[in-house]
Amino acid sequence: MHTLNVEKSRWTAREISLTAAMTAVVFLLTFVPKIPIPLGYAHLGDAAIFVMVCLAGRREALVAACAGSMLADFMGGFPLWIGPTLIIKWAMAETFLHVSDMSNEDFIKSPRTLLALVLACLVMAAGYTAFGAVLYDSLAAGLASAPGLLAEGAVNILAFYGAIKPLEKLFQSRL
Repeated sequence: MHTLNVEKSRWTAREISLTAAMTAVVFLLTFVPKIPIPLGYAHLGDAAIFVMVCLAGRREALVAACAGSMLADFMGGFPLWIGPTLIIKWAMAETFLHVSDMSNEDFIKSPRTLLALVLACLVMAAGYTAFGAVLYDSLAAGLASAPGLLAEGAVNILAFYGAIKPLEKLFQSRL
């Protein structure tokens, strides 16, 4: 018989506050620097998601990733994308979390971290391409967004490495 660990299901005030702050960061980095691409826009929100997966707990990072990204879609005039964004950002963050080896002391320089980032960005690009094809009933429309999404992924990987290095010292206990 499976039992639920009640201690792990409760949120502390610190976790709620941290999640709210991380949600705001994801929202701002997704909503503010919008670069138009077919079917949407490119942004730096994914870099924030990757940093948060490294520095916060899984639960807090996943909630912030999904909530911040979905809020940016809603406020940005893309409510049709809220559902797909929930699925895609969850899958992207989980991919990064499970492929990377955060127990490694040299985590940031690890080739496995780069592989995890690339795979997570491919999950994101494939997800938005597929949902774009379905939502707009056109494979061509979905595929038109792929180059922009892949470029967005590459920029977010670079932004992650630029952001995580200075934060590494602040959060040494977590990394």
